[in-house]
Amino acid sequence: MAQTQDSYQEPNVTGEHRFPCDQCGADLRFAPEKGLLVCDFCGNEQPIEGGGSHHHPIRELDFRAALDARLPDAEIEETRVVQCPNCGARFEFDPAIHAAECPFCATPVVADTGNQRQIKPKAVLPFALDERTSRKALGNWLGSLWFAPNGVKQYARKGRKLQGIYVPYWTYDAQTKSRYSGQRGTIYYETRTVMRDGKRVQQRVQKIRWRSVSGRVARFFDDVLVLASRSLPKRYTDALGPWDLSELEPYRPEYLAGFRAEGYTVQLDEGYAEARAYMDRVIERDVKFDIGGDRQRINSIDTDISNVTFKHILLPVWMAAYKFRGKTYRFVINGRSGRVQGERPYSAWKIAFAVIGVAIVAGVVGYLIAINQ
Repeated sequence: MAQTQDSYQEPNVTGEHRFPCDQCGADLRFAPEKGLLVCDFCGNEQPIEGGGSHHHPIRELDFRAALDARLPDAEIEETRVVQCPNCGARFEFDPAIHAAECPFCATPVVADTGNQRQIKPKAVLPFALDERTSRKALGNWLGSLWFAPNGVKQYARKGRKLQGIYVPYWTYDAQTKSRYSGQRGTIYYETRTVMRDGKRVQQRVQKIRWRSVSGRVARFFDDVLVLASRSLPKRYTDALGPWDLSELEPYRPEYLAGFRAEGYTVQLDEGYAEARAYMDRVIERDVKFDIGGDRQRINSIDTDISNVTFKHILLPVWMAAYKFRGKTYRFVINGRSGRVQGERPYSAWKIAFAVIGVAIVAGVVGYLIAINQ
């Protein structure tokens, strides 16, 4: 939602998200279950200044200015990111770590020294579920899968920690006004006499009477959400919704303490193309509604789009990557609702035993029927 407030100074965004405890010096982390920064060593807790108040609006950025590279320097950041050679994910790396496992596909990754210039996040949706609660949700989901290998189910039972990732998204706002031409169809019926089996019978036949129409529709699109990552199958991340975007907080790095943040790999103009395709589908639905009648035909739609704005936001996702027989299977959990999606392997042995079992049961039933006849 496009809002401005000149008196509010947004915090600077940095590549590192480490906050030392003022009592023992250890790193604080954001605890979703408390909404606070906590120290796992001494138990110290610290509130996030200004967090959770929703008093400050989240300012949108001008889309055209961004495409023309006219955004203020304050909206651009340099971050140290590493790109996974397997899935292409780009995520921030702790400067003290030189090798790790990709949180998206479990591929070993070695850090490089390159920095990337990217548009800063404007907002973040903080994690609401902690790792333990999310792991339980994943375990329940995996346990409900039929014909899944035991190794997959044991993955959750063993308690292997999930990775908390802030995944990048774009949101787009736009005002649209569309002119259309088409046809409105009205259903009516005619009664005809036809021969059937040598007899004359009356038959009711449906017809459609078409009438040319034209008109205008208008719609303001608010926060059209587009995934800005290529690291996970889109069908799974899209299925994690809906997201409670009304709970977005102005970006504060404190929310990222103890978590990783992925850099966007879908560029702003690519994201807009996807958002525009969604807008076009909604506009087409609006046009059909405006045409009315029983049936609709659309000949043309001419849309003027204006006041396009955007923002880069981070949404919370718990992730797990499990390798089974050389293939990586990935699971994602909505860090707010606990909704689980993911790829799943099938156990060939379990399927084979199930087929054999069904065949045996069918054979026994057939035998009993035969001897009773």
